[in-house]
Amino acid sequence: MVGRDSLELQITMSHADHDQAAPGEHVDTLGLITSRGSPGYGAHSMLLRAFDRFATLITRWAGSPAAFCFALIIVLGWALVGPLFGFSEGWQLVINTGTTIVTFLMVFLIQQSQNKDSVAMHLKLDELLASSRFASNRMIGIEDLNEQDLHEVAAFYLRLAQRAKQTGPRKEAHSIDEEGMPTDKV
Repeated sequence: MVGRDSLELQITMSHADHDQAAPGEHVDTLGLITSRGSPGYGAHSMLLRAFDRFATLITRWAGSPAAFCFALIIVLGWALVGPLFGFSEGWQLVINTGTTIVTFLMVFLIQQSQNKDSVAMHLKLDELLASSRFASNRMIGIEDLNEQDLHEVAAFYLRLAQRAKQTGPRKEAHSIDEEGMPTDKV
């Protein structure tokens, strides 16, 4: 069971972070979010901003037609020099090693971009929920629930969909805050 407070956006500090943090500084458990007023913000933020810019540039470029053409030229060039090397194991090892290294590094860059996009999307949705007087504010931050609790909340919305089918074209506004709804989950 998840209490109501579980959906509040909370940035918690580990004991090690807490001991090193300046008064009023907020650091998440991974050390990724610091307040702009903290002494460590400048250096910490510069590193994160540099990595973010790099990851964004690479992932955007990697999804471009130019990147595809570049990769195609590399593979065609590799295939064309195959006869010169007698299609040897060393020749095969070059492409295998190259693609393995590129794939390994791209996983981290793409994941960083996906994490950033996911956070931005959640913040936008949270703003829509918070600004709507008909939506429950307890749905803000629901992504922090465990999988079991998310399934139970999803089951509520499936029941709500069935109820909407039964009522026909008549429109009704409902919230998870209503009586009989799974309010102990959020």
